[in-house]
Amino acid sequence: MFKATLKSVLSRKVRLLLSGLAVVLGVTFVAGAFVLQDTLNRSFDAQFAGAYDDIDLQVAAKARVSGGVGDAASAPVGLDAATVRRVADVPGVGKARGDIRVEGARALGKDGKVVPSTGGPRYGKGWTGETSLLALRDGHAPAKPDEVAINAGLAEKGHFSVGDSIAVLTGQPKRTFTVAGIFGYSGDRDSIGGEQTVAFTEPVARELMLGDNGQYSAVTVDLASGAKSATVQAALKKELGSGFEVRTGEELSKASADRSREVLDLVTQVLLGFAAVAVLVGVFLIINTFSIIIAQRMRELALLRALGASRRQMIGSVLLESLVIGLVAAVIGLGLGVGLGALGASLLAGTMEGLEVADLGVPASAVIVSLVVGVGVTMLAALFPALRAAKVAPIAVIRSAVAPDRKHRKQTWTGSVLLVLGAGLLMTGLVGSGDAAMSAVLPGVLLAFIGVTLLTPLFSRPAVWLLGGLFSRSLPGQLGRRNSARNPRRTAITASALMIGVALVTTLSTVAASAKDSVNNEISDKLKAQLVAMGDSGDSMSASIDPAALRQARGLDGVAAVAAASFDTAKVGKATQSVSSWEDWGAARGMLSLRAEAGSVDELAPGTVLMNKATAKDRDLAVGDKVTVQLQRGEPHTYRLAGTFEDMALANSVVIPWADATEGFRYAQPSQAYFQLAPDASVASVQPGIEKALRDSPEVTVQSKDAIAQKFNDGFDMMLNVVQALLAVAMIIAVLGIVNTLALSVMERTKELGALRAIGLGRGQTIRMIMTESVVISLFGAVLGVVVGAGLGLAVAHSMRSQGVNTLSLPWSLMAVYLVGAAIVGALASLGPARRGARLNVLRAVTQE
Repeated sequence: MFKATLKSVLSRKVRLLLSGLAVVLGVTFVAGAFVLQDTLNRSFDAQFAGAYDDIDLQVAAKARVSGGVGDAASAPVGLDAATVRRVADVPGVGKARGDIRVEGARALGKDGKVVPSTGGPRYGKGWTGETSLLALRDGHAPAKPDEVAINAGLAEKGHFSVGDSIAVLTGQPKRTFTVAGIFGYSGDRDSIGGEQTVAFTEPVARELMLGDNGQYSAVTVDLASGAKSATVQAALKKELGSGFEVRTGEELSKASADRSREVLDLVTQVLLGFAAVAVLVGVFLIINTFSIIIAQRMRELALLRALGASRRQMIGSVLLESLVIGLVAAVIGLGLGVGLGALGASLLAGTMEGLEVADLGVPASAVIVSLVVGVGVTMLAALFPALRAAKVAPIAVIRSAVAPDRKHRKQTWTGSVLLVLGAGLLMTGLVGSGDAAMSAVLPGVLLAFIGVTLLTPLFSRPAVWLLGGLFSRSLPGQLGRRNSARNPRRTAITASALMIGVALVTTLSTVAASAKDSVNNEISDKLKAQLVAMGDSGDSMSASIDPAALRQARGLDGVAAVAAASFDTAKVGKATQSVSSWEDWGAARGMLSLRAEAGSVDELAPGTVLMNKATAKDRDLAVGDKVTVQLQRGEPHTYRLAGTFEDMALANSVVIPWADATEGFRYAQPSQAYFQLAPDASVASVQPGIEKALRDSPEVTVQSKDAIAQKFNDGFDMMLNVVQALLAVAMIIAVLGIVNTLALSVMERTKELGALRAIGLGRGQTIRMIMTESVVISLFGAVLGVVVGAGLGLAVAHSMRSQGVNTLSLPWSLMAVYLVGAAIVGALASLGPARRGARLNVLRAVTQE
């Protein structure tokens, strides 16, 4: 049996290639993700190695709120001199000194714009002198309040030299300093992890970075002679309690490296997403291939059974064949994945300043997972055809070579149960909101998707017959229509490969279209402000606006009202979420056209908060209830919920009184401003004056409503580009599946094709017949994918009401493109098999057994 199996595999090399290509693609993306992750992990570790060599231990207070909005870190909790003395008195501590090093110092270049970052943080620190890690390369240390030292990476990026003026944005309005010195790091490094650091004198650093004199952001500990790091670390934790973190230099290096890996994690997830699509679609290709093979080898398998082969041997024969295919595909995919990972690491390193790519390595996890995915998926997909092969009776040796298609009641029942369960979860999610709704909708989408896939053979015959009517005006079209409908299970499995990809991208496209239209409708219909000042990235915490500039803008001719907003992250009850605050709530409410859902949103009195409807529902709060809010700074506040408003993409958060926000938010300055113009004023006449007033707030750009809508649309379009790439992967594998099915089908119908040719069917008609069959199968998969994807996408979008998605939309143009693309894919996939079928030798074909 072993020799017979190997001969079977080697005698069908084309079949081996087509079956393995889908697995190769999946393994390539999986291996590439692991190689990329390993290579860049080691690169980051090497980059940050020694970054904290001058620190034995560091003590810092735990942040009041974990995480910040956008790229901002949590606000540091200041440590006073008494804390430094407590640390110094712990046995084993040789010396303790307070340090100031906080994110949020953004240097402005000579063009007046913020010096671009390559992903690293922007620090403001208090100068404490040179260390084994840090040394001046030019100039001198900052000694006056208007002097700073900057790291060499920032100096090169902003083209600064000693003696130049440099403007810096912090939690306070822009300040201008003189560059007194430029410093670098050990190992001849200009920067560590692409960070940009501005070193002030300690008093200025306290004022700008902490906003409170006499405090530090951390305490650096030098161990006493003979003291052990672990012992002193444990003693400090016991002395200071759970409100503090005590970390070694190695732990600080690891934390910095882990933070830099955030972009890597995103890329890895994208690659694994491509791998999942490739593997999932490949499963259907392999199942179909082996199913057709089993059907074609029915007499051969029956002969083996008649010669004494057991059912176990028959199953082993098919699984051995799948093992060979999976192993070959896994090895090829692993090799391609190593190349993909190396290319990805090189491209990503080019976008990260100062990052040197480590030597390429292939981690054991990449090899193991590649083999598991390649071999495991192939053998699992071949299991059901193998079980079918084992049921071949010896008497089949005298029957027709091709077994008739059978009903699969178990598959139908399983698909029905999964579809009902998925629909139930979807309904549960649709009546809910927030995280609870999403936690029900996503499993519901998965179960419904699998259920529809299993039920595809049930309605493939009528659907294919209906679609085939588009091509049945000619004889080749009629024959192609009949061929596509003759084996519903085979047609369904072939079409499912394309259906999965189309359904996936249609789901994501529908969600994106709904979110896009929700934002556009809010901007065009509800936003009454004609001009908005916000950061170029659109992130609510990516910019700061000088309050003095806003006061100046309020006095401009043509400006009727100004609503300044600030955003942050806070702990509301036990959950962490976005919060906002508006300097003039009355003006903001009018510009956003906020409509009350419960209570009143007309005013925001001290001691009260407002929430969007979904947030209040998720927190199980009603008007009049008390809620505790912990802001980034200060102690927790207890508020009364005064009212709730409709869910909106532009104002979906908890609204805090302005006085509390200026004291408790990480940045007291507004980050956005909305301008409502007088009835007789035009955007063209007022915008230049506002831009002039905000000239010292370079992080924001004054934009019209149309420009803001376009910015949001660009973000959605970028996401859709990734979605289209996923579709491309699915399309490639679907083409392989259709080619494989048609090629094997042509072999299976050799005698039939010969008979048709003998009675007058021309070569061109034969090609059109096979092409019609291919196009009908492709259209069936695409139509099913569009219908299923649209339904699931609308369900997901509906569950996102709490995120402001209040308009359900379908991407009609994209869905039309998917259908046209499927028809083209079907036509292209048929070229090889159709050409082969048209070139059959008629006499040999009609005499073939």
